[in-house]
Amino acid sequence: MSNDSESKEFMHGSLAFEEEDASGAVPPSIDLPRIERAIREILFAVGEDPDREGLRDTPARVARMYAELFSGLHVDPREHVRKFFTEKYDEVVLVTDISFESMCEHHLMPFMGKAHIGYLPDGRVIGLSKLARVVEGVARRPQVQERMTEQIADLLVEELRAKGVAVVIEAVHTCMTVRGVRKPGCVCVTSAMKGAFRTSPSTRAEIMTLIYGNRR
Repeated sequence: MSNDSESKEFMHGSLAFEEEDASGAVPPSIDLPRIERAIREILFAVGEDPDREGLRDTPARVARMYAELFSGLHVDPREHVRKFFTEKYDEVVLVTDISFESMCEHHLMPFMGKAHIGYLPDGRVIGLSKLARVVEGVARRPQVQERMTEQIADLLVEELRAKGVAVVIEAVHTCMTVRGVRKPGCVCVTSAMKGAFRTSPSTRAEIMTLIYGNRR
């Protein structure tokens, strides 16, 4: 699959990526007035009055919130790792505790936590902050944690051509803690091991020890 085709997977049907706007401007493909109208309808549907003082500005606030939380739909996370440096280093590179917030696509409720990303370079390394930017770009869209974990790992394998990639994500899901079974304190852990981290038990054990140390 070509890079162009791979990039389109992140667009979920959009026609084209827009460059990330450092000014925080809302991408034109996000229809704020339409979101506002929908929120007003929801408030009516649950028996509220969207015109009372406390709720009058709520639709606009929610629209801006959704524009922020779903901003990843309008950027290409691959762009962050396409600038790399040639180095002979061939040991583990690991960044832990990358915080993120995402939105569960099943109930449109937040889940949040930390991502740990490690890779074994094969002549290519990237700036450490780029890993955090990848997490941000993949997280800020309707997601499920399992897919998010795989997408980050696959992206790094394809763009860095690394010998191995390991992604571990720990998250709390509000769709489980504040509704439904209502079990606060539950943490979901997912992992994606690629290349050497999947085929070599010792290499896999090394990265898990580096991530968790004596925590487990």
